[in-house]
Amino acid sequence: MEPVSQPLSKPLGQPHGHPLNESWGAAFSLDLRRLTVLRELERRGSLARTAEALHLTPSAVSQQLAALARDAGVPLTERDGRGVRLTGQARVLLAHAEVIAAQLERARADLAAYGEGGRGAVTVGCFSSGILGLLPPALRALRDRLPQLRVDVVEAEPPDLFTALDGGQVDVAVAVDFAAAPPHTDRRYTREDLLTDVLDVALPPDHRLAERAEVPLRELATDAWIVGKSHSCCGAVTRSVCAAAGFTPDIRHDVNDWAALAGLVEAGQGVALVPRLVRSLYTHRDLALRPVRGEPPSRNVFVAVRAGAERDPVLAAVREELRTAAARVPARLPRGAARVG
Repeated sequence: MEPVSQPLSKPLGQPHGHPLNESWGAAFSLDLRRLTVLRELERRGSLARTAEALHLTPSAVSQQLAALARDAGVPLTERDGRGVRLTGQARVLLAHAEVIAAQLERARADLAAYGEGGRGAVTVGCFSSGILGLLPPALRALRDRLPQLRVDVVEAEPPDLFTALDGGQVDVAVAVDFAAAPPHTDRRYTREDLLTDVLDVALPPDHRLAERAEVPLRELATDAWIVGKSHSCCGAVTRSVCAAAGFTPDIRHDVNDWAALAGLVEAGQGVALVPRLVRSLYTHRDLALRPVRGEPPSRNVFVAVRAGAERDPVLAAVREELRTAAARVPARLPRGAARVG
């Protein structure tokens, strides 16, 4: 962890009668960009990780926080071993920052609604399988509905996706609920659940369970597994699903690309859990897809915008088309889908 610069280690609050406090009512102002740095420190937990997320140096992060503390007139960080932690005053300030940011977003949305609407550009950040199985129909509908709107797509997952949303590099975030995603109670975002994406088992065509109608997950405890990286949403979900079934998967192949994963399963290199959002990749593959016996493993897919931005007519149209596309995702495997090759 990076050492803390001196301004962060000293209490910056001043006693009553100090010129800083005497001018509080007349000169209190805060830089919203510095508030973003404080919010990111709360999310990341260290100066080094905050600096990496914001593409700054740890020294620059320390300077921004020290300047914000001077503006606020209170200490915002305190030493915690070799690192820092937020003070109580910092958390009070962050609570107000959420309200300020939301109100600014509402102002922007009201201005957008006052104009013609349907113009400009929107950036959607989304995880890879969502780009494959959810975005295409939504983007086609938006092209017909708002032909003058430019929609850009960025592949990203939490926590980086929400750092980009906070910073304005992304306007709409489509994500999966897992440990790195913000909690439902996070007031910085207006979120809406889109769908429950069920995971099925992908088996090599000659696998001993390939002819089963359903596969008990526990019976795959001794198989080789093909799993996404642990920091990815599907990698994290697969690991937690296997743990809930009572075993730790023997991960032989660590890949995030769904086409590559399908190729490895087809080649008999292991088994995998695959979301129904990417089922189109498996249509012409010589492998077996089986539902899991009992309560099927699944992941929750949601859309989020910055709090207050939900009133923006363009962002409202994007969210509406995402809801429509999500409603068309099949909830179960079609008949005869056991062997898709």
